[in-house]
Amino acid sequence: MMDRYFRYVLFAVSILQAILGVGFALQIPILTQIWPFPNTSPLSFIFIGSIYLAAAASTLWSLLAGENGSLAGVFLDYIVIFVPLVIFMLQIANGNEAITWSGIGLAVGVLFGIVFLLWSLRFPIQDTRPQPLPVRVSFMIFVVALIFVGGALVLQVPNILPWRITPEGSVIYGWMFLGAASYFIYSLLRPSWMNTGGQLAGFLAYDIVLIVPFINHFSQVSPQLLPNLIIYTIVVVFSGLLAIYYLFVHEKTRINLRQVSTLPVADPVDL
Repeated sequence: MMDRYFRYVLFAVSILQAILGVGFALQIPILTQIWPFPNTSPLSFIFIGSIYLAAAASTLWSLLAGENGSLAGVFLDYIVIFVPLVIFMLQIANGNEAITWSGIGLAVGVLFGIVFLLWSLRFPIQDTRPQPLPVRVSFMIFVVALIFVGGALVLQVPNILPWRITPEGSVIYGWMFLGAASYFIYSLLRPSWMNTGGQLAGFLAYDIVLIVPFINHFSQVSPQLLPNLIIYTIVVVFSGLLAIYYLFVHEKTRINLRQVSTLPVADPVDL
């Protein structure tokens, strides 16, 4: 019974994340105004929205498939992102209540991630189809790229993303990339299809939000950042096509709604 309530909570959180993702992507004033860092660009808000929607898609993928065990990577992602950002927020708050409360909210997110990580690890993976080799190789490349880009952003190296960002944004987005890297690493260490589909679902949501803004950004990007935009757009297109193929086309891995609707939820395993 308790496991059912945990899943209800995760469904509610996923819906909230999706709403926030759409809100930030559309730059709804009520959300952009409570964002604690000034001078955040429209493209940064769209990027933040894509992260929220990616998290919602990855979580919903596992919930709809009845695979509680495959949620562990999602919560590992939460912890890797939130722990350093709590420290960062409290370091720079300097009496700013909005930033202080943001740090406190992220600390709650850390506890949420730990509780649900320990919960999800109790469940075995039911769908043990292997991780396709092209996906595995792609994930390895993504991990290297995410660690490189995320680390550079955390160190506030300039001109990493193809648009202008604030110093605070650089650190925040850097830890988002590093959290994503941990999610991909988890999938590589436990390479079943069910520990792969969630990443692809999240990637597809992320790509759908960003592709049109990136294409539009070509008309206004500075020459200095044009190479970054080209590379980033190629990555977004490639990862989107990869996700579409293995989620909807490839015979052995494509989504089967009839099968998903009838999958049981595995019983937990005592740790």
